[in-house]
Amino acid sequence: MTNSYEISTDPGRLDAARVHHWLSTDAYWALGRSRDTQDRAIAGSLNFGAYDTVSGQQLAYARVVTDHATFAWLCDVYVAPGARGKGLGTALVTAVRDHLEPAGVRRVLLATHDAHGVYAKIGFEPLADPSLWMALLLG
Repeated sequence: MTNSYEISTDPGRLDAARVHHWLSTDAYWALGRSRDTQDRAIAGSLNFGAYDTVSGQQLAYARVVTDHATFAWLCDVYVAPGARGKGLGTALVTAVRDHLEPAGVRRVLLATHDAHGVYAKIGFEPLADPSLWMALLLG
C-alpha cells in the first residue's frame, strides 16, 4: 500500500459522515453512537485521516484526545474493510506517534479488544502496573 495513501490531520478533509457510519455500524466499541456524539468527539479531538492519493477517498481514521503536552488517548482507530491487511492501520498509528512525540507527549494510552499485535509493532505494551489506574464511568 506504499504511496497509495496519505495521512493528514487537516480537519477539512475528514469525511465525518463516513467516519460516523464506520464507527456506529462496524466498530464494536462505538456501535449505535449518534452522529451528534461523533461530531462532538471529532470537534474536541486531534483527528487523523488516511486518504487514497488518487481518488481522495478516506480509507481510515484515528482520533486522539490530548493536551498536546503530556498525555494522549488514542481511540476510534478504524480502517475501511477494503483497505485492511495492507499495513494502513500500522502506518496510521505510527503517524499518530510521530505527530505526538515532538510535542513532548510522554504517555499515549489506548484500549483494544483484539488488535494488541498491531499496536505492539509501534511500541505499545501492556500497562506495567494496571493497579495504579482507575476509571470513572458516567452514564
